[in-house]
Amino acid sequence: MKLQNIKLILAREVRDQLRDRRTLFMIAVLPVLLYPLLGMSFLQVSQFLKEHPTRVLVVGGGELANHQSTPRLFDVPARRFDRALFHREGEADLVELTFADADVLLPSRGAGDKASADQLAAAARAKMRAGHYDAVVYFPNDFAAQLAAFRAELKSRARRTSDAPVAPEPRPAANANVVAERTKIPSPVIYNNTSREASQIARSRIETALFNWTTKVGEQNLIDSDVPKIAARPFSLESNDVAEAGGREAVTWAKILPFVLMIWALTGAFYPAVDLCAGEKERGTLETLLSSPAERSEIVVGKLLTVMGFSMATAVLNLASMGMTGAIVLAAQPQLGEALQLGLPPVESLFWLGIALPPVSALFSGLAVALAAFARSTKEGQYYLMPLILVSMPLMILPMQPSMELTLGTSLVPVTGLMLLLRELVMANYAVAATYAAPVVGVTLAGCFFAVRWAIDQFNSESVLFRESERLDLALWLRHLRADRLATPTAGMAVACGVLILLIRFFTGIVLPMPETTDGLIVMQAVTLIAFVAAPALIMTCVLTRDPRATLSLRLPRWQTIPAVVLLAVSVHPLATLLQHVLKTLYPIDTESLNAVMARYADIPFGWMLLVLAVLPALCEELAFRGFVLSGLRDAGHPWRAILVSSVFFGLAHAFLVQQTISAMIFGVLLGYLAVRSGSLLCPVLFHMIHNAMLFGLFALGDKTAAAPEWTKWLFDPTGDAEAAYRPPVMIAAAGLAVMAFVWFRRATRQAPAAEPISETPSGGEQTAAQIPPPIPREHATA
Repeated sequence: MKLQNIKLILAREVRDQLRDRRTLFMIAVLPVLLYPLLGMSFLQVSQFLKEHPTRVLVVGGGELANHQSTPRLFDVPARRFDRALFHREGEADLVELTFADADVLLPSRGAGDKASADQLAAAARAKMRAGHYDAVVYFPNDFAAQLAAFRAELKSRARRTSDAPVAPEPRPAANANVVAERTKIPSPVIYNNTSREASQIARSRIETALFNWTTKVGEQNLIDSDVPKIAARPFSLESNDVAEAGGREAVTWAKILPFVLMIWALTGAFYPAVDLCAGEKERGTLETLLSSPAERSEIVVGKLLTVMGFSMATAVLNLASMGMTGAIVLAAQPQLGEALQLGLPPVESLFWLGIALPPVSALFSGLAVALAAFARSTKEGQYYLMPLILVSMPLMILPMQPSMELTLGTSLVPVTGLMLLLRELVMANYAVAATYAAPVVGVTLAGCFFAVRWAIDQFNSESVLFRESERLDLALWLRHLRADRLATPTAGMAVACGVLILLIRFFTGIVLPMPETTDGLIVMQAVTLIAFVAAPALIMTCVLTRDPRATLSLRLPRWQTIPAVVLLAVSVHPLATLLQHVLKTLYPIDTESLNAVMARYADIPFGWMLLVLAVLPALCEELAFRGFVLSGLRDAGHPWRAILVSSVFFGLAHAFLVQQTISAMIFGVLLGYLAVRSGSLLCPVLFHMIHNAMLFGLFALGDKTAAAPEWTKWLFDPTGDAEAAYRPPVMIAAAGLAVMAFVWFRRATRQAPAAEPISETPSGGEQTAAQIPPPIPREHATA
């Protein structure tokens, strides 16, 4: 790439964008106006955010006002609870009480009839549904009298004890509860409607008043029994905040600022990218740029730097506008900051946000340019913003959870790791940030590289840049699929097959109940693999392609590859156990989830376990993912990209545990390489089958290692957690054998005869499955 060409393209794109008034308004004017307007709106609307009184019907509680010895619950003349029962001033006035007898709820009940709980609930529901009350409090008949009798009994017992000439002998606990059992008081009942917020608020206020009143009654009972009040609560807890000045505010800003930075960097990158790519297609200026002496990579880098600049400007202006507005509002209303526990962000946080902004903008700019290049028009490009946000949003929201911490595992998650690192830096936890800075930076830079690489590949594809707009006629499209079938599927068909399998697996996993018997589990596992994994791929193969044999790579490989694949599968298995151990360390497995998985298969006979967990998965999953999906993805002409995408589908199909998903993706790459390199589905099926058989054989061995034959003790080392692990020398030897087997496999496939074409390219050329074609040098690509 020539730097001069990149500078010229950058200057051209920046100049064009600055001429666009809509872009300038979105980037420069809108952030300046948005947050002050939001602040003004909040201050104007806050006057409507006052608390409103709730209406409560009290049935049978008016008699409590006649018992002067009982702590006061109601202020009957004022129709509210006693003010002393609330800690916040004026809260008692927010509950408007209406006193009534039980006949108000059940007017048709006879004088001696006792209402059931269902009758009372139905009557209270009718009162609240009519809109007269937000809640109903029901005190049982003679509640006040029974409470008074209980308290009188306590006083009498205390008096008899004090008048005794000698100290009474200790009595059993059963006798000590005689008073309570003899004068047991029925409990009041609160009826509320949780489907209405006003009713929920009323319930909360009623519970506060009744709890405080019950506490006062208990304290008074202790006094009447000649027991000090401190006996019920001999000590209290004290809490002291030792956070340094600004530390509490830093915790809040550490969650807000990285999120705002990410979301505005994404939004600020997308709209200029759509205009620079899809907009130029509509204006007809992209062809002129592509015909210039500049290379495609130089064009992409120039556009990417332009989008990055606008993305960074958008993020900076939004953060500055938000900070200035917040500072003015908090200075004008300091009580608001105290209530929200929010102050000015630490000055150091601005420095760390500035350090993180360029890689974040580069990542989102690369994705935005790639998607915008794929769009045929500006209108279509706008549609891609929401999916990009929906995919990125979980990665942005996850670090805002209090339970998320920066660990080695979370530092390897794109976007999430960077936000967690920023959170630690803003909170001045520099030791933790320094520990995991390297993996976060590495993952972020790798994401930037792949995003930029994808954008360059999009610009190198004429079929992507100059796609024509099409009108969808479903009937005509279906007839076209059937009448004009290709020998192998297209990339779109492959993606549709992968998505269909994932959706079927997801919904069937939720809808279908888990079998309780071993036979039922075996049948369900077999039906799931055959009907929900293999069947969609086979049906789409028969319906959408002309050559099922080429689509599914149903051909015999060279005989030398078979022993190489067998040796590779056997030697890789110890390394697979090491990978599982590493994944468990990075992302600890929930013990309950792991035990649930293990318990499902513990009682399956070993022969059936091999059939449903080794043979069937190898056949069904390879037909789907290394057969139909991989063949269709190779139609795009990028074998390694096809391998990676098919491995992602393969991993997501094992989405019960995160560790299993990652492990399946990694092995999916190896399986895809075996399929493409050999041109035969037999190689990945054989590897998959041997790998699963050894995996579940090791699981079956488990804690039986001590009773196993003597020779197994040279291989396995019991870890004490019902799991047999390979010894370190075995793993070292296995790594050497794996390298040898891999080299053997490459040499065995290097001289493979030309296989049948697995893809039809638009130019009429054919790609063979014998080997992955090497990249074409640029100087020969345009010859």
